[in-house]
Amino acid sequence: LLSRRQRQMCIRDSLNCVSTIDTVTSGHIIVGGRDITGMSKRQLAKFRRDDLGFIFQDSNLLDTLTGFENISLALTIKGEPARAIPGKVNAMAARLGVDGVLQKYPYQMSGGQKQRVAAARAMVTDPKLILADEPTGALDSRAATVMLEIMEMMNEQMGATIMMLSLIHI
Repeated sequence: LLSRRQRQMCIRDSLNCVSTIDTVTSGHIIVGGRDITGMSKRQLAKFRRDDLGFIFQDSNLLDTLTGFENISLALTIKGEPARAIPGKVNAMAARLGVDGVLQKYPYQMSGGQKQRVAAARAMVTDPKLILADEPTGALDSRAATVMLEIMEMMNEQMGATIMMLSLIHI
């Protein structure tokens, strides 16, 4: 049997392989009907940009960008036309309840607001798969509950598949 720590590492390693941060030594990873283990570097970059969304434990928002700019960055990287970005950002922010912090910088937001902005950044490009590495780990219990409810809504109403690592003690 694996220890708790070993199980956690296996799950984190799985996230790293699916996200293409690490490569597998054997076997295959199929996402959206495609084998990502055989992709070229260019194909992997396109896969990460177009098909994946990331939510990290500490939100990983850029401190020098507002909430709006942090969310819109994902669309800019994807090549979305500039005129379409404000509407998409505003709609996603409203859906996740962070439209009131779009003009704030991360240091001006609560932990829960930062995580919801990070979730909006992950979802705004309409990825096939959201990889969430302990998205509630740095939140208090109330903010963590809200974040889990948002992820449930992302799955049920927006069709997002979510692969989440959580170290909740049971």
